[in-house]
Amino acid sequence: MVSDQIGDFIIQLKNAGNVGLESICVPYSEFKFNVAEKLKDKNFVKSVSKKGKKIKKFLEVELEYKDDKKRKPRIVDVARVSKPSRRIYKKTDELFPVKYGKGALILSTPEGILTGEEARKKKVGGEALFKIW
Repeated sequence: MVSDQIGDFIIQLKNAGNVGLESICVPYSEFKFNVAEKLKDKNFVKSVSKKGKKIKKFLEVELEYKDDKKRKPRIVDVARVSKPSRRIYKKTDELFPVKYGKGALILSTPEGILTGEEARKKKVGGEALFKIW
């Protein structure tokens, strides 16, 4: 059993892109689905869909590539900020662009899962989950 489901999910996305896979399937959770939707909005993944019924649900995530011929993945690297053993919370004035605006900071806020830019605009802080670029 994996204790850090979000950390495992983002590493699976990164590794699948490095290998050149079209899509990955991971066990479904509403939290992972919301994170994947936010990554889709930021063009890090192509599509997100929920498959299966009842207890055998899984999440299918189709990966995005910069160049289809060379298969260069859109997700270059990820960095987990908040871990199960140490939660990191950010205020609105502590939210800065990631990699000069080419990346994103994903936060869990009272408004739901937001990127750093969206949280700054809505003036809400929250738990910094991970950085992706």
